[in-house]
Amino acid sequence: LGFASLDLPSGRHLGIVDVPGHEKFVKNMVAGATGIDIVCMVIAADEGVMPQTREHMEICALLGVRHGMVVLTKIDMVDEEWLELVTEDIRDFTVGTFLEGAPIVPVSSATGDGIPQFLEELDALCQGVPERGTTGLFRLPVDRVFSMKGFGTVITGTLISGKVNTGDTIMIYPGKTTSKVRGIQVHNQSREAAEAGMRTAINFQGLDKNAVSRGEVVSTPGALKPSYLQDVSLDYLKSNKKPIKNRARIRFHTGTSEVMGILALLDRDELAPGDKTVAQIRLDEPVAVVRDDRFVIRSYSPVRTVGGGRILNPVPVKHKRFREEIIQGLNGILESEPA
Repeated sequence: LGFASLDLPSGRHLGIVDVPGHEKFVKNMVAGATGIDIVCMVIAADEGVMPQTREHMEICALLGVRHGMVVLTKIDMVDEEWLELVTEDIRDFTVGTFLEGAPIVPVSSATGDGIPQFLEELDALCQGVPERGTTGLFRLPVDRVFSMKGFGTVITGTLISGKVNTGDTIMIYPGKTTSKVRGIQVHNQSREAAEAGMRTAINFQGLDKNAVSRGEVVSTPGALKPSYLQDVSLDYLKSNKKPIKNRARIRFHTGTSEVMGILALLDRDELAPGDKTVAQIRLDEPVAVVRDDRFVIRSYSPVRTVGGGRILNPVPVKHKRFREEIIQGLNGILESEPA
């Protein structure tokens, strides 16, 4: 994952996460897309819509991204006629997705053409994105851990909810190691606090680099409960070639973590492409999530994105299948207010 910051013409300060395009690195892409507000879907004019472009679109939709645009790059490599064909192809590709009707901005990094228009469109998009509240539970999924001379252990991530201050005591889940926040940086600027939506680096007192790894979550002590079981609402993608069976081996992605597990279908033996259901995921290692967190599942082998959805109960008991009251209960959680 690559990280940078950008000041827009309006004075807004953006944090940018550059995720890899190659299919081998989709798990990094999922980790990078966690917590983003806007996606700029980059499509090269000389290549057009690629298989990984489709998978990235599906992942963004499963993760609940609602705002974005298409950036058509390398326009200096093609002629006008080809550019029109590719633009038309992209319009067809975005029909029925959250990017339907979104701006398609042609740019060239080599010549600088289109960059000012890109910045203007980005600025306009930002105005339509709701602010993230700072009152919720502080949570930061870890995407990098490293040691810095004179600072000790530093972790980075996108702060997905709440706020953290210098001097706060934190806990790292699921292992439940505690430490104290020694310093905070947001895009290389030292801060006393960081809030939801910010790319954040935190330096900890006396924390060993080996005590924390990517995929773990930094939060308030005692606020989260790690669990091997997750009750979920699952969307099985229409693009899948065949149904997924009960007890299928899966890769479960949430936040920046990837954990192996088994999909337990509670109301049927297999789920057809394009269908939705409530299910239970039984994991090899515990994860610390909260209700309504988004997740993505990928097949065990060959590895590809097959579905995703929302967490309904992050700390359930193990359910028996075909129990009407359990299926009704989970649908109730999905469709009604928590009470």
